[in-house]
Amino acid sequence: MSRDLPLDINIKEPQWDQSTFVGRAKHFFTVTDPRNVLLSSAALEDARRIIVNYRAGIVSPGLTEDELWRAKYIYDSAFHPDTGEKMFLIGRMSAQVPMNMTITGCMLTFYRTTPAVVFWQWVNQSFNAIVNYTNRSGDAPITVNQLGAAYVSATTGAVVTALGLKSLTKHLPAIIGRFVPFAAVAAANCINIPFMRQRELKYGIPVTDEDGKRLGESAKAAQQAIAQVVVSRIGMAVPAMAIPPVIMNALEKSAFLKRFPVFNAPIQVGLVGFCLVFATPLCCALFPQKSSMKVSSLEPELQALIQENSPHTHTVYFNKGL
Repeated sequence: MSRDLPLDINIKEPQWDQSTFVGRAKHFFTVTDPRNVLLSSAALEDARRIIVNYRAGIVSPGLTEDELWRAKYIYDSAFHPDTGEKMFLIGRMSAQVPMNMTITGCMLTFYRTTPAVVFWQWVNQSFNAIVNYTNRSGDAPITVNQLGAAYVSATTGAVVTALGLKSLTKHLPAIIGRFVPFAAVAAANCINIPFMRQRELKYGIPVTDEDGKRLGESAKAAQQAIAQVVVSRIGMAVPAMAIPPVIMNALEKSAFLKRFPVFNAPIQVGLVGFCLVFATPLCCALFPQKSSMKVSSLEPELQALIQENSPHTHTVYFNKGL
């Protein structure tokens, strides 16, 4: 008979060492695995039950350590780390590759006409708004007005940037025009993410000590978290929006695509997908998910509160979001 699984496995933390880039990359390759999108509600609920029970000291009979870690990553891929709520399907990180490869591929394919630019930038920012809301840090609600302001601001910024750059590249080589969508996406990320998470900037996000004890809320921590997410998101877009245009610019001169232009979009989407499979987890891994900050860098009032309630704490930790 196999003995019961011990209860001292720390499933609050990832399986791999998060102080190293390699460890974070292994973690995010698992979190962003597109196959998790295909899991049924029953499979997600089963994983949730295993994790909730294990945290309560209950081990399912015959459960192995590998099965426990598999359940943890299924749980993490579908349930918000702060609220515990099941996340909207297309907002999950496991949906990033299939959704982004389709949208980005189409943005790179249909960039020549103004209606196409407006439509695909709108689709992209609608998707980004869902992702940013779904993966926000903290457990505080966000109002409909805040959501609407973030959505309108980011969409407007992306469209204006795309159309402005498009007009500037009319007399430049065609290859330059192919990079307009990337510039628009980068600009929109700088608008969309802070706006979508503006409540965090105003009221702060939860910060804890090393053992997970909540010490308060910090807007300074929110600023660091959001800046890291913006850098990661722009980094994700670089390979997917910079490499395929160069390849497609060469392929479109070939006899095959001249004869069968219908294959333009599928090839472009496939190239983007290949880039995103690697870029998404690697750029998520640029910064630790459980980010940290010195107490001395926090707001004076929060510093005083921590000194009073937890005088031996010199570093606080927080979920930076994705």
